[in-house]
Amino acid sequence: MNRTPEAPEGLDRARAPRVEVAVPSYNHARFVTETLRSIFQQTVAPARLLVIDDGSKDDSARVIERVLLDCPFPSELVVRPNRGLCATLNEAFSRTSGDYFAYLGSDDTWEPRFIETGLALLTADEHAVLSYGHAWIIDGSGTRMSCTSTAGPHLSGDLRVPLLGGISVPKSPTVFYRRSALARCAWNEQSRLEDYEMYLQLSALGPFARTSDVVGSWRSHGDNASYNLDFMLETVLDVHRRLGPRLGVSAEDLRRTRASLLFRAGGYFLEVNERARALRLTIEGLRGAPSTGALARRLVKLGTPRSVWARVRSA
Repeated sequence: MNRTPEAPEGLDRARAPRVEVAVPSYNHARFVTETLRSIFQQTVAPARLLVIDDGSKDDSARVIERVLLDCPFPSELVVRPNRGLCATLNEAFSRTSGDYFAYLGSDDTWEPRFIETGLALLTADEHAVLSYGHAWIIDGSGTRMSCTSTAGPHLSGDLRVPLLGGISVPKSPTVFYRRSALARCAWNEQSRLEDYEMYLQLSALGPFARTSDVVGSWRSHGDNASYNLDFMLETVLDVHRRLGPRLGVSAEDLRRTRASLLFRAGGYFLEVNERARALRLTIEGLRGAPSTGALARRLVKLGTPRSVWARVRSA
C-alpha cells in the first residue's frame, strides 16, 4: 500500500506541495540499498521516486528492483545504456513533475527530515530557488569522518560572489530545488562539475535558503572527482570564464573571487607537498588572501620543510 505524503508542520495537508525525487544510479550496488532506504524513511514522503540506472556494470539494477518492492510510495525504475550523470539528471527532471525536486546520488543518503526541512525553508522564502544544509562526510563503510559544518561558512541569500569564490558550495545530498527555478536551467552534459555549474546558474535567479542542520551524508570513497586537484582547478576556472560574466556581478568582484580561488588552491597543493605549484598559485592569488596573517602563515609554510611542519603540528 502506498503511503500518502505528509505535509510539514504549518502546511495544509489538502494542499500539500508535490515533491518528486530521483536517484541517478551507476555502479553502486553495495551502497544503493542504504540510499533508497533513506528515502523510504523520510518524515515527509515524496509523491514519487524515480530511479534511473545509467548502464551500471555491476548488480545495481537487480538490487534496486528488489529494494523498490518495499517502497511505501509510487516508484519507477528505468534501466538504460550509459549516458553520463548530467544526461541522467536532465532525464530525471523531464520524467518528474510537481512543485519541488531533489535527487540523491546512489552512494549518498538523506537524514529522515531532509524533505520536511527543504519544504519548510522554501515555503518560508518564496523567492529562494533552493535550500541546503550541512552534510556528514562518510567513508565507504558509512563511518562519519567529518561534517561540512567545520569546513568554513555556509551562507544564505545572494550567493553569486561566494559561489564564484568557491565558498558555500552545497553538497548535493543536502540540496532541495524549487522546480520552477530549475526548469529555467539544465545540467551541462559536457561538465564534470555538474552541481557547481548548476548552483551558479540558479544563483543568478534568486537566493539560496540554508539550515544549520545536517540533512544528508556525502560518501567519500576515492572515486569522487573532487580528489583530482588539477582537474578541479582547471574545471572551476573554465566555469568562471564561461558563466562569470553572465551572473550580473561586477568585473572587480570577478577578479577578486578568482584571486581568492587561486590563493586557496595554493593551500590545497601545499597540503599535498606540491610546493612549486603552491607557490605559483599563492603569488597569482595574492589579492585573494583573506588577511595579512593568512598570507604570512602561507609564506612560512612554503619556506618550511614538510617534515618540520608536521612535527610542529603534532606538537
